[in-house]
Amino acid sequence: MSPSRTLRTTPPRAAVVDLGSNSVRLVVFEGLGRNPVAIFNEKAVLRLGRGMEASGRLNDEGVTQALQVMQRYAAIARAMGAAPFEVLATAAVRDARNGPEFVGLLRDRMPGVSIRVLTGEQEAELAAAGALCGIPTADGILADIGGGSLEVVRLAEGRRHQAHSLKLGVIRLSERARNDPERARQIAEADLAEVPWLSAGEGGDIYAVGGAWRALARMHIAKTNYPLTMVHHYIVARDEMREFATQVAEMPRRTLDRMAGAPRRRLDDLPYAAIVLRRLLRQTGARRVVFSANGMREGWYMGLLDPMVRAEDPLLAAGYDYAERFGRESDMPPALIAWTAPLFPDEPPVFRRLREAACWMSDIGSRDHPEYRPEQAFLRIFRQPGIGLDHHARAYLALTLGLRYEAEPDAGFLAPARTMLGPADQRRAEILGHALRLAYTLSAGTTALLNGSKLEMGRTLKLQLSEGTGVFEGESVTRRLQRLAATLALPADTELVA
Repeated sequence: MSPSRTLRTTPPRAAVVDLGSNSVRLVVFEGLGRNPVAIFNEKAVLRLGRGMEASGRLNDEGVTQALQVMQRYAAIARAMGAAPFEVLATAAVRDARNGPEFVGLLRDRMPGVSIRVLTGEQEAELAAAGALCGIPTADGILADIGGGSLEVVRLAEGRRHQAHSLKLGVIRLSERARNDPERARQIAEADLAEVPWLSAGEGGDIYAVGGAWRALARMHIAKTNYPLTMVHHYIVARDEMREFATQVAEMPRRTLDRMAGAPRRRLDDLPYAAIVLRRLLRQTGARRVVFSANGMREGWYMGLLDPMVRAEDPLLAAGYDYAERFGRESDMPPALIAWTAPLFPDEPPVFRRLREAACWMSDIGSRDHPEYRPEQAFLRIFRQPGIGLDHHARAYLALTLGLRYEAEPDAGFLAPARTMLGPADQRRAEILGHALRLAYTLSAGTTALLNGSKLEMGRTLKLQLSEGTGVFEGESVTRRLQRLAATLALPADTELVA
């Protein structure tokens, strides 16, 4: 008989269904941390809103498929122990004449499941909360496009202000324009002109949310050979995005189908998504488009959190999570933050924050095979799921942690991060990475030994070692101190103190 084993307790889970005009998606979140962790994500393209502009009713075929899919989603949520479990229905269901009838059928098939038909205002509020989940300092205009509607929200200093819902979802716009792109441009321009506060976005960003715009981002990533194939936090400058959107809007369908990254299921939607985005850029005067994978579902999740958790910095929260999962000593990251501080005098707040995050993440390779630690550490940060890191932070921290595990500076796997960072940022990451490597060599990953050493930086880089603490100037310490000093362009010195 095999020995009994007690498995860890499953963290709390919550599930939400986003029932939209074009698609329906189930997401199951695990835990109640600051950064949502999706452990299951499934989408079905139903196009419930197809034909609704003419008929006023939900598409019959879509309704039939939705009833089957929703029963499956309810079964999955039950099997995964997700509570709460809620269905959020958006533009198609709220606007259709047979929307209440459809909701009644769903309630018959899914007894006890909460089904909310959101107003445009509620949809915008959740989309804004989702975007702020990943970009808490957002400043500009949030634009969440679906199949039936476009929600626009003014964000300033990380807070939600005015909101408006427009009938500019990709399906609805194509039907309103009778599949005529030129007419769609006129409709989009006229509708957006009715929202005067959009001009408050001048000089800020457009935060683009929604599947059709994520598809445009993936196509642009493929076209430009961008080194990180993640849509979340992908940024494109105004003029470059306007040019690309114009190309997509005017491109024949056969040509569009051959473009790298173009999703076949969205080929009919892409020109209309591009038209709306281009008109938004004109109306708002925004300087950039920041694509967000977060939206209404993540906004719903944020509503489950304790306000203290919700207020945490997402980058540092990601660091705490890594330290909890991989770290060997909970006191080590704060000690490293203090130990590395002398290397960065007059440190700007943005880099102080990154240094703190790197110290919290610095033990992520402790359980990996020694031969693969540098690359594993690098990839664990560079390609991690979740929303805590923007692309600059991913590149900076991944390079830092790769070097902390003594990757060769010219290692091929570091190249994507280096291409995303300027020379000054690369040098900062190199200094921090080499410093962390030295700290762990001295301390064996313990604060008791780390406290027996200290760095001072002036005309030389001086390492002070306290007698009788277990730290000493061995060959590996000397070599790593010399590497750190060379990166700083300083001579190295060691001092033994009583």
